[in-house]
Amino acid sequence: MSAVNYTNFNSAVFLLTGIPGQEDVHLWISIPFCLMYVTSIVGNSVILFIVKTDPSLHEPMYIFLSMLATTDLGLSIATIPTILGIFLFNSREISLSACFAQLFFIHSFSFIESSVLLLMAFDRFVAIRDPLRYASILTPPRIAKMGLVFMLRSVVLIFPLPFLLKRFQYCRANVLSHSYCLHQEVMKMACSDITVNSIYGLFIIVFTVGLDSLFIFLSYVMILKTVLSIASRAERLRALNTCVSHLCAVLVFYTSLISLALIHRFGNSSSHLLQIFVGYVYMLVPPLINPIVYSVKSKHLRARIIRTFVK
Repeated sequence: MSAVNYTNFNSAVFLLTGIPGQEDVHLWISIPFCLMYVTSIVGNSVILFIVKTDPSLHEPMYIFLSMLATTDLGLSIATIPTILGIFLFNSREISLSACFAQLFFIHSFSFIESSVLLLMAFDRFVAIRDPLRYASILTPPRIAKMGLVFMLRSVVLIFPLPFLLKRFQYCRANVLSHSYCLHQEVMKMACSDITVNSIYGLFIIVFTVGLDSLFIFLSYVMILKTVLSIASRAERLRALNTCVSHLCAVLVFYTSLISLALIHRFGNSSSHLLQIFVGYVYMLVPPLINPIVYSVKSKHLRARIIRTFVK
């Protein structure tokens, strides 16, 4: 292939995509997107503020919730510039360097969120299985160490991706199907052999999301086994009720993540709109839903929020 068919790394850009065929109403579509972003950022920030300022919430469950809120904030901030840029200003171009930086943060925060959901499953297991030793098992230093280990795992695994992508030359028709950059899509734009990237990407998914989801499933198997051994029906329901918020977060996050991964690997042209829709669900819904669900289901947290803002 001639050099004309390639783009130089420094001058190349990708073209991001909003909602194909709806360009005339992108400005109107931006309104719900703006509302979702504002709700996500305000909701997660409120949770962080309440947990930090209220000593009664310095418990393992709320510390893990703060981790989840921080991750959701990071994920929202990583996608705001490009998604709102497209719908508000029709700004579709993104340089390769900016694209690689964005996908690094998106994938890092996504895998950190998967790890936090695993830690929260372990938290629920300990609280139900051994409530008397709950606070002594999940001490703040131990929680901090677990959080740091999982954060480093995600960052270390994602760190090579921008460099693996940077070595490629890219074709001129670099039109991405999302309003943000993802590794599994960017690598397909390369005019080179992407076998290494494909295998490494699959390895990361299995080693992070695969293992995390497996251990979350096993945690709930053990939780269910423990709950069924409780004699009182009221106590069983109360124990299960403490898991509802976490189950909602797990289902929303993993359903959208796995669906998007499967569509990217096995989808065809007919699934393009579905891929775009699932992509927006994956990026926007978990950060939006998590603070709402936890604020509604946690009486303690809800009471503190009301007490803070309604005086």
